[in-house]
Amino acid sequence: MGNSAANDIARLRVEVCELNRALPGLGLVVWTAGNVSARVPGEDLLVIKPSGLDFEDLTPESMVVTDFEGTVVEGDLAPSSDTGAHAVVYRHMPEVGGVVHTHSTYACAWAARGEAIPCVLTMQADEFGGDIPVGPFALIGNEAIGEGIVSTLRGSRSPAVIMQNHGPFTIGKDARSAVKASVMLEEVAKATHLAHQLGTPIPIPQADIDSLNDRYQNVYGQK
Repeated sequence: MGNSAANDIARLRVEVCELNRALPGLGLVVWTAGNVSARVPGEDLLVIKPSGLDFEDLTPESMVVTDFEGTVVEGDLAPSSDTGAHAVVYRHMPEVGGVVHTHSTYACAWAARGEAIPCVLTMQADEFGGDIPVGPFALIGNEAIGEGIVSTLRGSRSPAVIMQNHGPFTIGKDARSAVKASVMLEEVAKATHLAHQLGTPIPIPQADIDSLNDRYQNVYGQK
């Protein structure tokens, strides 16, 4: 491993630690559940939260580096139990630089129903480009979850998938982008759930979804 990779790992240990520590305050996780990871640029390596540690106890040094088979390369602690799923995503989706898994309440409510979130809000059109899809049920501990994430998100504009009976996974160009998608997902899941309780949400026509998504992704903000 060269000096460049070592420098990237040192930087990502700090970034991934900070983003993991932010999850409870964002209302996306409870206790020790949930995890953020990042791809090491130019290497078949990822940096991820260790398994079972309280978020407040996380430090950059406690982050774990694994290869894309989930084997520990650096770190004294066991990596997250979801490392295999993250690794599959990085292995098969080279454009992805960050992966997040949470158990946020409203997204998990949709997961429990195995129901995609319909695109009834402009915020969802902006960020997700349409419905937020549901991935297949899979047991934790092997690569099946990761394979379900990849098969569901390939060809989709959505950076989020709700795995049936489990919860949400989000992807991004980097770890921060994936965390943003998790925050936006929970907000959309909550608002759309409440809309269903009040009546029948009004779907947004596909042409308008396309226009909104293009504006947000390519025009909105500072360039």
